[in-house]
This record gives sequence, structure tokens and C-alpha cells, in this order.
Amino acid sequence: MARAYQVASVCAMPFFVRQCAELLQGSGVKASATIGFPHGGHTTATKRYEAEQAIRDGCEELDMVVNISQVLSGNWTYVRHEIAEVTQVAHAAGQRVKVIFENCYLQAEHKLRLCEISSELGVDWVKTSTGFGTAGATLDDLQLMRRHTPQTVQVKAAGGIRDYDTLLSFRELGVSRCGTSRTREILDECRRRLGLEVIAYGGPDNEGY
Repeated sequence: MARAYQVASVCAMPFFVRQCAELLQGSGVKASATIGFPHGGHTTATKRYEAEQAIRDGCEELDMVVNISQVLSGNWTYVRHEIAEVTQVAHAAGQRVKVIFENCYLQAEHKLRLCEISSELGVDWVKTSTGFGTAGATLDDLQLMRRHTPQTVQVKAAGGIRDYDTLLSFRELGVSRCGTSRTREILDECRRRLGLEVIAYGGPDNEGY
């Protein structure tokens, strides 16, 4: 499906990254890897090794969850260090990193500080959610994140994006990437509105696309 619809990337658990990268080779679709999923509770050393292994396996983008407990505790020295470590691994290999806040568990002051730290460290994206939390992307959170990061830091919305109109509303805020499990439905609707033929995708579920 990723090849058929030419999406930006496919995000896989670390164990599947090598296979994901092999299947996507030559397609233009990037293999992404989750780091510290789903709750961010891994040690910094573990996250760094996980990032290094993912890159060796062919990963081009790292989606890293912050240590949520340390964010909530206000241990910003720890949080900064772990983001810096994973960012350094990604950038040294010529790859990119997304920092996932998991906003549903945070207050505004936590989100603002994460935006500041991520911006100072030069991450490539700040991202709302893992999809494993109690809620996903919201307009308020995306406005906050876009307002408090420079244009050099992109914003990714993830979690709860189920239709084309929601995607468009997020794009209008300056969101450059959206993560969703409804890729086919959303992009089919996009093609219909543009007057284009829906892609004849015959996927494993054999639904006649």
C-alpha cells in the first residue's frame, strides 16, 4: 500500500525495520523506526543503541518517544540529554529524527519546554503522539507546537486522524506530516475530490481496491 500510494514513510517496530527497508527499497518511501516505544521509559543508552541498530537495518527516520515520567517530573537535564543522544545518532548517519511528546499526558508548560529543547537541539520534527496514549493530535496542541518551534523544525500530527478533512485542517496549521492507519481511505478521498481515478490497490485484505 505504501508503494501504491507513495506515502512519505512506513513506521515499524525495531524488529521489523530491516524487512521494512528491504520491501521499500527503490520505492522512494522511507523506512522509519520507533525508538523507546510506546512509553519512552527505556534508558538513554538503550534508546541510543536502538537508534544505532535501526539505522544499520536501513532506517531513514527515527520516531523517538521522550521519557514521559521525566518530563512530568521536570527533569529537563535528563530529557535534553536523551533527545540530544538520539538526534546525534540520526544526524551523524545523515538521517532524521522525530521527537514524540505524547501530549495527552502533558500540561502546556511541558509541551512548551519540549518545543524549546527540541528546537535548540535541531531535531527534524516534533510529533504529537504515539497512537498508544489516551488521545491523539488536537488542533490546540498543533497550534502550540507550530507557534513555539522555528520553521526548521517540522510538526507531525499522529493519532486520531481518520478522514481527509481532518488532515486538511492540520495542514492549514503548518503540519508537514500526518501519521494515520487510515491512509488508503484518506488518500482515496483526496483523489476523488481532485477528480482522479482511485488507485487499483489489491492489498492483502482483498477489498477490491
